[in-house]
Formats: sequence, C-alpha cells, structure tokens
Amino acid sequence: MKLDATDLRLLQVMQTDASLTNQELAQRAMTSPATALRRVRRLADEGLIERTVALLNPDVLAQGLTALVEVTLDRQGAEHLDAFEGRAVGEDAVQQVWRVSPGPDFVLVVHVVDMPAYHALVQRLLTQDANVRNVKAFFSVKRAKFDPRVQLQAAASNGAGRRVPGQPD
Repeated sequence: MKLDATDLRLLQVMQTDASLTNQELAQRAMTSPATALRRVRRLADEGLIERTVALLNPDVLAQGLTALVEVTLDRQGAEHLDAFEGRAVGEDAVQQVWRVSPGPDFVLVVHVVDMPAYHALVQRLLTQDANVRNVKAFFSVKRAKFDPRVQLQAAASNGAGRRVPGQPD
C-alpha cells in the first residue's frame, strides 16, 4: 500500500486522538471531510488501522499489577512456539505477546488484579506447560512512558522530502 502525505497526516492525527469527529480530523489533517472519511475507511479496510480503542490509565484506576514476563521454552520448534503463543493470546490477563530473539522466546505484558490472580495465571499458563523451561517476571513499580503511536515515514510516494506535520524531524 502506498501512503501519501494526506494519509500520513490523517494517521498521525488519529494516533494522537481517534475520538475526533470527521470534521475535526479533516481540519487538523488539512484536507476535506469527504477526503478524510474516504481515506480513513480505505486505511481501515486495508488493515492499516487495526482498531480504535480507548486507552485507560491504570495509575488513575489504582488497581492491579503489571508484569513483564520472559518465557523460555524447552523446545523451540514452530509447532511448540505456535502452541504456547496460542495459549498466551487466549488469556485475558495477557495484554501483549511478543516473540523475541535472542534471549527468551517470548515477552508477555500481563495485567492482573492482584498477586493471587498472577499466581493463578502462572499455574494455568506456565507451570502446567511441560515445555516451559524458564520464567522471569518483572513487576512494574512505575510507568514512566506509554505511547502506542507508530512512527510514520515522512517520505511518501508523492511527498518525498516533505515534512509531515506532527512528525519529528
């Protein structure tokens, strides 16, 4: 998919605030409302916009534990990696699943209500799996930054060399 400067501006604005009306989005992206609506639909239809969600602030909610969990499997064949990944993706408490290399096979971002809930997740997902060799958990004490935006390329097919508003130089 080729993205032009208008697509990039729309995506940048939406990554900052997806709750904008189409009129507000068009104005901030410097395009017409009709163009904004058509382009956003196309970007969603083509899978570039995965979904639109509300990001909750866990610090304001003041509940739960967040852990970054490294998981190393004993056997790393494709079928073993896929099987563990499928189980991890199926757990509601697991917010993110990353296959990584080198080092552990997976890094999970887990959010649970309390330590007993974490222990139950460990029993279900990690202890009962005979293929899990090593688990290392790091519990968050402070979230200094969380930014889900994807850095967009400033150079597009027709906009090469032009600066996209809102993008770092």
